[in-house]
Amino acid sequence: MIEFAGIPFSEIRWQNMPEIKMPGRTGHATMQTFTRGGIRLRRVVYSLGYESDHWCDLGHVVHVLEGTLTMRLKDGRAIDVPAGGSFMVGDGIDPHSAVSVTGAKVFIVDASQNPPQEK
Repeated sequence: MIEFAGIPFSEIRWQNMPEIKMPGRTGHATMQTFTRGGIRLRRVVYSLGYESDHWCDLGHVVHVLEGTLTMRLKDGRAIDVPAGGSFMVGDGIDPHSAVSVTGAKVFIVDASQNPPQEK
């Protein structure tokens, strides 16, 4: 469960944050992560032609800053989320996988219990 209780004011200087490059089935994602308390904030840039190599069942709130992100759901649905659009999904509900034909930049808020690992 994401809780904001007890988290002090925290300025985030993304330009000073390390970037982790993670390969997908095709393309790659470049991720910057800031964690405070039980909350993880991420800036992710998906390359042109990116396709995730796994299904994710973690909950997220995602806002697309640039480009278009297509979310494929395990039940067969595919939802295009254009720049300025957002979506959220709960833990263990609607396993999903990211695809971006044109590339995309997104901002993600989720719980910090499973930090990303470079592959």
